[in-house]
Amino acid sequence: MARGEHHRIHAQDRLQRNRLRVAQEAARLMTEHGIRDFHHAKLKAAERLGVHDAQALPRNNEIEDALREHQRIFHADSQPQLLLERREAAIEAMRFLGKFEPRLVGAVLEGTADRHSAVCLHVFADNPDDVILFLREQGVPVETQTRTLRLTRDEQAEFPVLLFAADGLPFDLTVMPRDDLRQAPLDRVDERPMRRASLTQVETLVAEAGEDDEFEKKLAGALGRK
Repeated sequence: MARGEHHRIHAQDRLQRNRLRVAQEAARLMTEHGIRDFHHAKLKAAERLGVHDAQALPRNNEIEDALREHQRIFHADSQPQLLLERREAAIEAMRFLGKFEPRLVGAVLEGTADRHSAVCLHVFADNPDDVILFLREQGVPVETQTRTLRLTRDEQAEFPVLLFAADGLPFDLTVMPRDDLRQAPLDRVDERPMRRASLTQVETLVAEAGEDDEFEKKLAGALGRK
């Protein structure tokens, strides 16, 4: 093997090792420190590891894979129960918010939720104040924010976000126009339409959790990328 080829292979191996190291450290930071943003987690991980090559930064899906593996190895005794609690709480919230056609999204749906995770829902109303008024009439104190989501690779929009707590768990509601039920925004992990689950799908997910250890695969097949 020529010396130049040897150096090229060695450099490529080093790059792949660093990508894996950064992904694993980002997963640890997300789990232990509650960092929810993939980009922030990988930048912080790279800084801690002294990795300065931008090519050594893993993709979001690599970090998500590392997060699942970290939870399987280090939190197998607690993470499944934390996940189940949040899915059951999501069911109650979705029944409560039924008039706004809620959809479960994020870590609680994907199966990576932990003690830091909020129950994230998309709710649908052409006037966001309708959701705020409904919650306040039910005695639910609400904090309001905004969130920017990508609708396509070239288009993004801001949406109202309502934050509250119930039974010790945080809830995060993104309010969207009713027409947005037809097309989900892009997922931050793979830039494909975000997976969203209806109340019936979440109820099925929870029911099957105790019966079939393949229920996550079944859900993925049932939902596709909607």
